[in-house]
Amino acid sequence: MSSMAGKLHDGAKIVLWVARVWSLINLGFVILIMGGELLTPHAPPPTSARDIISMAFFLGMCLGLVIAWRWEAIGGVITLAGLVAFYATLYLADGRLPRGPYFVLVAAPGILFLVHWAMTHHEKGTPGG
Repeated sequence: MSSMAGKLHDGAKIVLWVARVWSLINLGFVILIMGGELLTPHAPPPTSARDIISMAFFLGMCLGLVIAWRWEAIGGVITLAGLVAFYATLYLADGRLPRGPYFVLVAAPGILFLVHWAMTHHEKGTPGG
């Protein structure tokens, strides 16, 4: 293995493990919040179409992070598609986007999974990775 290929391989490993650890932290946080809300509700269950649809897209984002552990490209795309759909739903329903970086930070490992896939896809030099 050439020195350049070795550095690319090491960099890809780092990106993959940062994405995995970050996704575990995010998923643990989401489970903690949802579990707490189920055990001691602070708000009524979502009943509006806006709430149900946005929750489905948010959970799709989380599902994408789980899938990305095995299939980086597919999981990363699902995560980012869920994020875009989540933001689009809220914008169409409310006329504004959520404030703060929180939802983007939950989806950010999806970008890293895609970066890892692109690095290893380029490294292998074969269509489809």
